[in-house]
Amino acid sequence: MDFHIPEAIASFLKEVDEFIEEKIKPLEQADDNIRFFDHRREDARTDWDREGLPSKEWEALLGQARRLAVEAGLFSYPFPTEYGGRDGSNLGMAIIREHLTSKGLGLHCDLQNEHAIVGNNIGLLLMLEYGTEAQKAQWVEGLAAGKVGFAMAITEPEHGSDATYMETGAVRKGDEWIINGEKTWNTGVHVATRDIVLARTSGEPGDGKGITAFLVPMDAPGLKVEEYLWTFNMPTDHARVSFTNVRVNDSEIFGGEGRGLQLAQHFFNENRIRQAASSLGAAQFCVDESVEYAMQRKPFGKPLSVNQGIQFPLVELQTQCEMLRAFIHKTTWLMDENGAFSCSDKVSMCNYWANRLCCEAADRAMQVHGGLGYSRYKPFEHIYRHHRRYRITEGTEEIQMRRIAGYMFKFMQQQAPKGVDD
Repeated sequence: MDFHIPEAIASFLKEVDEFIEEKIKPLEQADDNIRFFDHRREDARTDWDREGLPSKEWEALLGQARRLAVEAGLFSYPFPTEYGGRDGSNLGMAIIREHLTSKGLGLHCDLQNEHAIVGNNIGLLLMLEYGTEAQKAQWVEGLAAGKVGFAMAITEPEHGSDATYMETGAVRKGDEWIINGEKTWNTGVHVATRDIVLARTSGEPGDGKGITAFLVPMDAPGLKVEEYLWTFNMPTDHARVSFTNVRVNDSEIFGGEGRGLQLAQHFFNENRIRQAASSLGAAQFCVDESVEYAMQRKPFGKPLSVNQGIQFPLVELQTQCEMLRAFIHKTTWLMDENGAFSCSDKVSMCNYWANRLCCEAADRAMQVHGGLGYSRYKPFEHIYRHHRRYRITEGTEEIQMRRIAGYMFKFMQQQAPKGVDD
């Protein structure tokens, strides 16, 4: 087995680092943009008078960085070459995501908005996989350039993780569908061009088949953003959205009638493994910063680093980082070799463990740094608050473990969700 990073990926990382030094860091330092990353970050990013949404200045800065990355040919790394990309692999994206988050907070990568100079553009990848030719003609160019984006409406107030029991439904009337229901934690709707709404169109509650995804225009009559849900880490772009007699036609079905669950599971598998890599990078950052601080800080006349009470917890975290890194690389390699659904159990293992590890590493970094670590003058409290979210979103830890158990005890198979393809 060869554990070297492939040369093409290593070369791309160098290209990314040069771009960060030449373009992103100067932009980050210009016009007091650093306020979005220093101790003022949460206040600078949040429009408290606009329901806690991201401030327009903050999103404009992210957009500027994204445009620079598009121009440099970096943003499109995971896209097929015919759409301006580099045919980036799952392994490549995992290595890149870890690399970016291991640098700490910055304009190069800020996960609070799912922003990175190398795009995690799942909307585009889903469009290429599941879109009709007409949909691709309409959306691919804008998605690839980062000019348009989709939100994803899956979770419901009364059902949470249990997506197959969704109460949102769509009924056909002629060549139209009428959607009624409610979704929550509908992220990014304030800037989305379309909301990918999953609704039951046939079958019974609990069935995998019979759920359809619709590309619903955000300005459709009957679609209403009821509220934005304030969270542990602000700003918020997570909304509760209602649908009252919202009409869409057949052309807005995304991925085929009754096959919406497969599209959603594809989205989750792709996102979960990249999220795991990001959490690993943030955890490694916390460990590295703690080691450096422990060697410099000298209370009672000697460095903190000579104390086993400091050493051993960091040793345990570093050990977990090393093991998790190897496992993420193996899992993404398997995904590249055999498809997104070929190792869903391992994706879930990587995801829940990485997110938990990041929270533990951030908590330990706060402890090592003492009062300074608890303050907003260090990034650890921000990292903790942000990555604590990932232990719930994209499937809770408990859901991930239940999925793993399903594969272990033969209740589930490594394939598309049961009832979707048969």
